Amino acid sequence: MQNTAPAVTPEAFFQGITAYQVSAILKAGVELEVFTKIAQGNKTKEAIASACGASERGIRILCDALTALGHLTKNGDEYGLTEASATFLVKGLPTYIGGAADFLASDMIREGFDNFTEAVRTGTNATNEGGTVSPDNPVWVKFARGMMGMMFPQAQAMAEIAALDPDREVRILDVAAGHGVFGIAMAKRFPKAQIFALDWANVLAVASEHAARFGVADRHHLIVGDAFSTDFQGTYDIVLLTNFLHHFDPETNELLLRKVRAALSEGGRAFTLEFVPNPDRVTPPMDALFSSVMLAGTPSGDAYTLNELESMMSKAGFSGSTAYKMPAMGQTLVVSER
Repeated sequence: MQNTAPAVTPEAFFQGITAYQVSAILKAGVELEVFTKIAQGNKTKEAIASACGASERGIRILCDALTALGHLTKNGDEYGLTEASATFLVKGLPTYIGGAADFLASDMIREGFDNFTEAVRTGTNATNEGGTVSPDNPVWVKFARGMMGMMFPQAQAMAEIAALDPDREVRILDVAAGHGVFGIAMAKRFPKAQIFALDWANVLAVASEHAARFGVADRHHLIVGDAFSTDFQGTYDIVLLTNFLHHFDPETNELLLRKVRAALSEGGRAFTLEFVPNPDRVTPPMDALFSSVMLAGTPSGDAYTLNELESMMSKAGFSGSTAYKMPAMGQTLVVSER
């Protein structure tokens, strides 16, 4: 057959406008625990369907779709796991991240994109409840329960970069702690570190569960409230600001950063983890697209370039910053000296 493909095709448009279908397919695979059932030895559509409590027709179509998307393999009539799905999508493994679907595909997150055209018109999110940053929003409990596994590699890398003396007693404030994994990783690596996790009470309940699971509950302390109005309760060697500044405009962030700097002891550091696009704001793709997430879900948030983050730090009084590219998710860690 001769190749009659045109030089220009609408394929990219088609893939983009139907991307919601890919999300639904992957979410169904997670919710039905297809990956877990295959890991348990169920390889054929009949065995997988029985294990998942689903129809054979539905499982065959779902597993074929997951194979086409690169999440499963297929050999004859048998399905298998890819290296990535075996690592991240099998329940019970410490690296499991399937629970993140509860947050990333939640009604609140999706609503922002259902109304994205209006958000572009107005320059702010167009959700019914004012976006994800509203106090005590239950979506953050989903975040705390679902996103820990996805952030675990980042947390371990951050603890390594911290390079604290393991024999020295240190105080670490984890602002908007969420799942708590960043503070917990610090506590695991540094036996004399005391972690103070700040967040709303319903979210801190989840962080406390995780601290107990990792055996650091005795050094994991809770501060209930929000980052802007709650007393930080002392001074700290390190303040963690992980995936937080992107929710707010630069002026608001500068106010918070002044408060953070005031809470640092002499020689203290602020650790800021963010999606950081290049100055062109269109590369790399994951970081660049995060601005759209903030337009859809927040009143005035954004994905900030490194120069913008360093400017905020400087205006807040920090003496200098060093940036580190993190090993997963394309994020950047900015370590700022008091």
